[in-house]
Amino acid sequence: MYFSKFPMMVYDIKGNKNFKLLPDILKRVKVRSGLSASRFVFDKYNVKEGEKPEDVAFKYYGDAQYHWVIMITNNLTDRYYEWPMTQPDFEDFLTDKYGAGSEDSVHHYELAQTSGKTTSIDESHMLEVNSDTDNASSISNREYEERIQDSKRQIQLLDKSFLGDFIAEFDRLIAE
Repeated sequence: MYFSKFPMMVYDIKGNKNFKLLPDILKRVKVRSGLSASRFVFDKYNVKEGEKPEDVAFKYYGDAQYHWVIMITNNLTDRYYEWPMTQPDFEDFLTDKYGAGSEDSVHHYELAQTSGKTTSIDESHMLEVNSDTDNASSISNREYEERIQDSKRQIQLLDKSFLGDFIAEFDRLIAE
């Protein structure tokens, strides 16, 4: 359904003058910045372990084909690297990125701010510091990457009452 809405383009894949008609997948539509900050248009959702965009779309909109709406409204272009990983995939990712046995090595050191924002749910009040800073806490590679995964779990879902208007606007913009 998603790519069927894209305009078609003529493309010579191999450079041999054998042209094919393909969807222009380089065309993009982005949610207006003011709209994406609206609390009345979106519901917050925490992606559960193993859920894919299709699962969330089916659960929320009643149809898995609206997974692309979730991706666009959360400004996600890569479902494999921008979507939360399953636990086994996360473990493999850690080993690939940091090496076997280094997953729990020190990534960096941090300290809570003493002025301004001094607490937060997402650790944004923490400052990265040198290892010799008094009272600094070490953060492992695993803890660092888990924080990134946790932030990816928090998505927004377009309120169902706006779905028809959103799709109509998308269709109009992608056709331009």
